[in-house]
Amino acid sequence: MASGLYCLPFKNNLTQTTNFAIDFDDTTAGRFKCMLVDSSYTPNFDTDSVKTDVSGEIVGAGYTAGGEALTSVTFTISSGTITWDAADVTWSASTITNAAAAVIYNTSETNDPLIAYVDFGGNFSTTSGTFQIVWNASGIFTLDLTP
Repeated sequence: MASGLYCLPFKNNLTQTTNFAIDFDDTTAGRFKCMLVDSSYTPNFDTDSVKTDVSGEIVGAGYTAGGEALTSVTFTISSGTITWDAADVTWSASTITNAAAAVIYNTSETNDPLIAYVDFGGNFSTTSGTFQIVWNASGIFTLDLTP
């Protein structure tokens, strides 16, 4: 499955639908979270919209249900391009089995709207080790809005 952004929460945000006002510029600690899922979850980018639509969350030592809070969140606009990024995410001293992807969601709104699904391209595990997601140098996502 390819990585992507969840469409319905973005549509609801752009149309200012109640309970979906995602403030991508909000740097409040814990506002955004990254959870790990296994390959049993297949995202539907058109209809999945809230955290409860996600299945297959990883369970393991050193991993807390719901995932890890994103830190150092940035939202920038430059030359017609929007970039959203955060610090890399780390689970130290973890035992995680077959993590296939990360799901990023907003914890500050009703139902925890989904933002992005990041496919790892395979299953990854740790045994009393460090599991780390290193985001692309261009950001977690980048939108070029110029024609």
